[in-house]
Amino acid sequence: MASSTIIPTRMELTRLKRKLVTARKGHKLLKDKRDELMRQFLIMVRENRELRETVEKSIMEANRGFALARSSMSDEAVRVAFMAPKQRISIGVSYRNIMSVNVPEYTYETRTGNESDMFSYGFAFTSADLDDAVQQLSGVFDQMLKLAQTEKGCQLMAAEIEKTRRRVNALEHVMIPQLEEDIKYIAMKLDENERSSQIRLMKVKDMMLEQAHHYEERQAERAREKEKAASGA
Repeated sequence: MASSTIIPTRMELTRLKRKLVTARKGHKLLKDKRDELMRQFLIMVRENRELRETVEKSIMEANRGFALARSSMSDEAVRVAFMAPKQRISIGVSYRNIMSVNVPEYTYETRTGNESDMFSYGFAFTSADLDDAVQQLSGVFDQMLKLAQTEKGCQLMAAEIEKTRRRVNALEHVMIPQLEEDIKYIAMKLDENERSSQIRLMKVKDMMLEQAHHYEERQAERAREKEKAASGA
């Protein structure tokens, strides 16, 4: 149904036609964006699933090593071993733009480049199982960071896909049909006004012709009366 506030003029018709062209172009671009976002999202989801499986498996192995170390060491020895860590990690964040979505990318730096600094204890009073567990957990940290990055990216991509989908639906099912209906309404009104104008012009023309015909008849009648008067004199 056409909007009740539409003014049926040619200027308004031209404006709505331009708006319709823009809306159709925007609809196509948003559909292309939505499809590309879905493609990138599916790639990221597959990567996220693989990373999660790898990380969970590595953490389970590390936990198994800690459990074995805990069975062969006293509680006091374990607490003392991790009381004063040597290594420290700082995390940095940068952003990568994917179809107008700023996906975070995490990087990290260690305080020292020595790999042995991940062990905060000496090897004399600890078990080899504890060493293996710490090394296993240290090795999975990079993948854990990458997993956090992909999961956050998936969340942001999913939100952008939903927002783009709503915009596409609004254009496709609301805005474009409404514009088409308004254009059709104005075109019908203009055609109706043009037909009414033509009918009025035709009536005016008929009236003018009729008046001219009557004028000629009156002129002829006057001429005949003059002739009669002259002949009678």
